[in-house]
Amino acid sequence: MIISQTPVRLSFLGGGTDYPEYFRLHGGAALVATINKYTTITVHPLTQFADHCVRIHYSRVESVQCIDEIQHPSARECLRHLRIKSGVEIHYVSDLPARTGLGSSSSATVGLLLALHAFNGEMVSREWVAAEAVHVEQELIHEQVGCQDQYACALGGMRRLEFRPDGRVCSDPVVLSPDRLQALQERLMLLYTGIQRDAQDVLDEQIERMRNGESADHLERLKGLVGEGIQTLVESRDLSEFGELLHEAWMIKRGLSSKVSTPRIDEAYDRARRAGAVGGKLLGAGGGGFLLLYVEPYNHARVRNALPELSEVVFTFENTGSTLIFYRA
Repeated sequence: MIISQTPVRLSFLGGGTDYPEYFRLHGGAALVATINKYTTITVHPLTQFADHCVRIHYSRVESVQCIDEIQHPSARECLRHLRIKSGVEIHYVSDLPARTGLGSSSSATVGLLLALHAFNGEMVSREWVAAEAVHVEQELIHEQVGCQDQYACALGGMRRLEFRPDGRVCSDPVVLSPDRLQALQERLMLLYTGIQRDAQDVLDEQIERMRNGESADHLERLKGLVGEGIQTLVESRDLSEFGELLHEAWMIKRGLSSKVSTPRIDEAYDRARRAGAVGGKLLGAGGGGFLLLYVEPYNHARVRNALPELSEVVFTFENTGSTLIFYRA
């Protein structure tokens, strides 16, 4: 039996520049951090008495006779990619809902690949698994996804990710003192809108505008905000400046597609700002999911009272990335 545990991530700045349609021409960058909410995946061999070759447990249970019958896209393509044809049972458990902007799909793909490599008796690096997850999601499943989620979830911690025109992804840790990191954490509120959405609905228009060059100026500014955000954090400047950068990024991101936000989300964000939030953003492609807010601690209660319909998730930063937490051959 093998159990992997892979964090989800917060995307602070640079989102949108990690899509190949953009960074293959202009380069991209993102500032990300992982939190202590996880996708846990168990992989173990089927017994000789099973009447199926593969079983997968997630929001439903699939028991199939061949890989081609699997409906779960990531599970199917990960098994194909690693040439595992039968004799395996897979269980998915997630701390937070899927399709909510936290990179949970990539977290699951990374975690499954790490566990399946171990199932095959192979130990691979987190960088290797991140690159494989990009390949599975972009080339095998043909999803409209960027490259930040896979690397963030695999490597863990707070990182600057650089997406180069030649296709390489480079990662540098953003090193903060424990006190500085704690201060940032105390000023972030993670609130669930209750809306699960298919990112594809939001991304079709956004990707088309990238290809046409309509959003080039917006994306260039979003990329530039990554360096400004890191400087704000590491140079011990007033942390509220980071909240202001989040606000600027959100205002720009809303212009990438008409589907990034909704009247309901805009109204909730305005209420949060009036209650004391310096800035914030919807995580992920947009359209729903989790709202991340920068709020000074003395204003937390006011913001909670202003947004009674949203559920708060308390979190801490983590820096381990995707990990095998149990291995028994």
